[in-house]
Amino acid sequence: MSRIPPLSAMATAMAAAFVLSACNKPAEAPVESTSAEPAAAQPDHTFDPAITAGDFAAHVQMLSSDAFAGRAPGSIGEEKTVAYLVDQFKRLGLQPGNGDSYLQTVPMVETTADPSTVLTVTVDGKPRELAYGTQMMVGTRSGKPQVQIDGSELVFVGYGVNAPELGWNDYAGIDVKGKTVVMFVNDPGFHTQDAGLFEGNRMTYYGRWTYKYEEAARQGAAAALIIHDTEGASYGWDVVENSWSGPQFDLPAADDPEPRLPAQGWITGDTARTLLGDLGHDLDDLYKAANTPGFKPIALDATLSLDLESTTTEKSSQNVLARLPGSERPDEAVIYMGHWDHLGDHGHEGEAAAGDDSIYNGAIDNATGIAGILEIAEAFVAQEPAPERSVLFLAVTLEESGLLGSKYYVAHPSVPLDKTVAVINLDAMPVIGPTRDMTVVGLGNSELEDVLKQVADGQGRVLHAEATPESGFYFRSDHFNFAKAGVPALYAKGGEELVDGGVDAGQAAHLDYRDNRYHKPADEFDPAWNMDGVVEDLQALYGVGEVLAGGEQWPNWYEGNAFRAARDGMMAPEPAAE
Repeated sequence: MSRIPPLSAMATAMAAAFVLSACNKPAEAPVESTSAEPAAAQPDHTFDPAITAGDFAAHVQMLSSDAFAGRAPGSIGEEKTVAYLVDQFKRLGLQPGNGDSYLQTVPMVETTADPSTVLTVTVDGKPRELAYGTQMMVGTRSGKPQVQIDGSELVFVGYGVNAPELGWNDYAGIDVKGKTVVMFVNDPGFHTQDAGLFEGNRMTYYGRWTYKYEEAARQGAAAALIIHDTEGASYGWDVVENSWSGPQFDLPAADDPEPRLPAQGWITGDTARTLLGDLGHDLDDLYKAANTPGFKPIALDATLSLDLESTTTEKSSQNVLARLPGSERPDEAVIYMGHWDHLGDHGHEGEAAAGDDSIYNGAIDNATGIAGILEIAEAFVAQEPAPERSVLFLAVTLEESGLLGSKYYVAHPSVPLDKTVAVINLDAMPVIGPTRDMTVVGLGNSELEDVLKQVADGQGRVLHAEATPESGFYFRSDHFNFAKAGVPALYAKGGEELVDGGVDAGQAAHLDYRDNRYHKPADEFDPAWNMDGVVEDLQALYGVGEVLAGGEQWPNWYEGNAFRAARDGMMAPEPAAE
């Protein structure tokens, strides 16, 4: 810990002003009961008011323990997680963040596809059955227990992008109503490394699989299949299989303005290459064609049939919110947020098959982010003087299901969006040791980066963009829903240049996590982690909020940013009455 310089005089002020026992006083507002006992979720740990590695580790170890069963929404893992978070917010003396409640109920539909589902592609009158899991993954967001598609014509639509402002339309000249569209992941230009298309190697929202399904639904397709490749998706097929198997969650259609397909899914690259080859198309040639301006969709001489049976249940999950009221301007708030959910237990009734580990503990993703929020909350509680603006701590659900908890909050905010100063997102914090840099995902977006730079300068660290902008991480975490609505959002964490080992060691550590632990049962707490760096990251993110909550500035998106118009519109003064 000696290598972590103090951010300011904060720690001294904390020690002088804060009495730990005060944090143990119960909040005045009652807390909704759950079947999980909050007391059972309390770690046997005495918390310090400062941001420390020991406190951070205690939270992560608890939240990612097998007892929390992978924190799946709608499970016993959710009950224990929510109870733990409410208990911790009460311990800190924070007020409920949603009126008189610490909880915000998020309606959801749980859908589990039958893993015996077979997808049939008919070529030259010969049916080819694609196996669930090994060759394809498919599901429905329709909420219907049965989806039948019979003889739907296949159409290859390049990257499935309709971007009129860029003069690009992969659906030009063809009607795909009732048909099945097949497409690549990522943006035009990625696979050919053409820097002149879209934003070059940096993924835009058009490259995300969520957009591609939305656009296919707008076009009236019956189904959409994305051809997987590891580089384009930024993860292997095992991540697709793990993420799409088991219960899948959605907001009810009435609470989600985005269009939906009857069926959507992925096929492996090898499967696509074989099928397309049998149809007389070389996959590599299709990559070239799809990356050529003026590309026109290609009707494939094949049909798709599917009888998809699913179990569906209407349930609800919980966002968890707590508030530290501001001393001067309590109606204005800075939000710290992260998602508490993960992939749950894929074993039968909680038991692993053949001795395999079936629990997706989600230690990095995202017990680290939630632990970070709790540590930052404790620092704000101890801060003297108290922040002038309110600080809201928001732990959202259903991130792994498409950022649904944050989408619901943005549609039903407890702090009006025009009173929300900024959002600071914590997701998958690195625990690889101190770094000389900080990664700002989507660097170049907002004036929040100017505030972070001042703090990072004080730590002797530099800011840079993510190493793999083609991965589209800016669109893969909950801050994105706030950004789309116009609220300035910052997603930053430890970088790649390790103090001990340099860039090569840092990149190797990040790749090791991506390849061996991300969305796998191996994402477990490890007491050997070097948490000195994450403590420094949390101090930096706390410092950004300390500045914003203690002042009057309203950071905005940089000029030319796509989200600035929404922010300017919500902040515009009301016209004077005549």
